[in-house]
Amino acid sequence: MTVEELAPPVSAPDRAAPGALAHRAALSQLRDATGILGLDEGMYRLLATPRRSLTVSVPLRRENGRVEVYSGYRVQHNLTRGPGKGGVRFHPDSDIDEVTALAMWMTWKCALLGLPYGGAKGGIAIDPRGLTLSEKERLTRRYTQEILPFIGPDKDIPAPDVNTDESTMAWMMDTYSVNAGYSVHGATTGKPLTVGGSNGRAGATSRGVVLAALDAMRHSHLDPTGRTIAVQGFGKVGAGAARFFADEGCRVVAVSDISGGCYRAAGLDIPELEAWVAGGESLASYPNADAITNRELLGLDVDVLVPAAMDGVLTADNAGDVRARMIVEGANGPTSPEADAILQSNGVTVVPDILANAGGVVVSYLEWVQNLQAFSWTSAEVDRKLCVFMQNASRSVWALAGEKSLTLRRAAHVIGVGQVAEAHEARGLFP
Repeated sequence: MTVEELAPPVSAPDRAAPGALAHRAALSQLRDATGILGLDEGMYRLLATPRRSLTVSVPLRRENGRVEVYSGYRVQHNLTRGPGKGGVRFHPDSDIDEVTALAMWMTWKCALLGLPYGGAKGGIAIDPRGLTLSEKERLTRRYTQEILPFIGPDKDIPAPDVNTDESTMAWMMDTYSVNAGYSVHGATTGKPLTVGGSNGRAGATSRGVVLAALDAMRHSHLDPTGRTIAVQGFGKVGAGAARFFADEGCRVVAVSDISGGCYRAAGLDIPELEAWVAGGESLASYPNADAITNRELLGLDVDVLVPAAMDGVLTADNAGDVRARMIVEGANGPTSPEADAILQSNGVTVVPDILANAGGVVVSYLEWVQNLQAFSWTSAEVDRKLCVFMQNASRSVWALAGEKSLTLRRAAHVIGVGQVAEAHEARGLFP
């Protein structure tokens, strides 16, 4: 059975929908990994099929009294290695296909990092920029109520993602706790420190991106000092990554977001740029750099390109324009399989998403462990543990890639998929 046959059918006008493309990419990567591992068709189908997919109606009463209804999703792709783990995003393009792909990638990511989790993901198809704070809270609480029977510290633990943050997780944790009758801090991760959050969680994904990039530079015999960096996506992950790169002595020459970007060959002042954006200004209007488009940023002649926004930004249409020596995927699924093939043929090293952006789920795991033990670690202790997880996973991926002459993406998926398949074999099939 082909990837196309297993993937859910879509009508012709929807065939290019981002979610469908992401799902097909995830299935293609899984098919490739199971082929290398020599797994049979039954195991492929078991790993390709989500354990549970939930679509819910999320009604919201707006401030003017009007009721609007949105679609919400939660997919638990695999629970064989532990409870589900994955973010919740609020984005107008979210659909069941996208959430399924993201949940699948989370499964391999957790297995690759050695975390005792399966993969899950959630989302609401909405643009939250038009919501007031109280509307966003009501939306979050209603969504949580709808998926409540399927989540919890031993079942499925949500975390922040695109357009959600620590406040979102606090609301979800509180909604769960109200229904339980007592505080359950481990019901979510990525929370504020005052309600069970972890030191070091806010910048963990960004920190992991930079750790993965630095390790890739070492393997490529590149001194990080002065290396040029371009970051596509200047949100939570991208802005933090730019700051950490600058701290490591790299030269961040370009950043962009949905409105456009800016470029300065001598390097950007990242704290100044963050303050500029926080004041409501656009990156393109930043006075101390030249305005560029997102497409121009992807084609810059830099040492490292970091796609840190949404999935599907590097495609067959623009992969040939990439002149970076290395791509470090801060976003989930930013590179299509067709783009991957082009980048490989052009000699571009790609550090895959399930390794590069795993810092967030690592520190989410550390937060969950602290919640279960009613204990806390300092920021320095959390960072040390994060470094160990990232270094061990990176070492394994680079070693397998060298041993089997695989790309880093194929090596990472072989390790992650292999771990999950081994767990299935060990547990057996009930009944």
